[in-house]
Amino acid sequence: MPHAVYPGTFDPFTPGHLDVAGRARRMFGRVTVLVAVNDDKRPGSPAAARAREIERLLPAGWDDVSVVAWHGLTADYCRRHGGEVIVRGVRNAADWRRERDLALMNDALGVATVLLPARAELAATSSTAARALRG
Repeated sequence: MPHAVYPGTFDPFTPGHLDVAGRARRMFGRVTVLVAVNDDKRPGSPAAARAREIERLLPAGWDDVSVVAWHGLTADYCRRHGGEVIVRGVRNAADWRRERDLALMNDALGVATVLLPARAELAATSSTAARALRG
């Protein structure tokens, strides 16, 4: 079964992120949640701290899901660590357009992308909204 990489800033890791990770683990043999450092974003905590928090949130028995902090291109992580496919969640048309462009770039770098649509009941939640609610 392929090794999937699910990258994101995850600031914070939302129920929608957990849902995508759960669906990805049923589709692929192994999933790495890749906590990315994105220089365009200013997360509330360092990537290593976000990775530890995500590990804490994963359900017991998810031994096929690992969490790693990473600074660099997702495609580079995939090439170095055997990631065969990138998984991304999409909530709406704007997400789809942005993710399509990233998928085309990653495909040119040799890594395919699978886009998973958000479940309707989770589509309205974003990390930005979750941060605003937490104050």
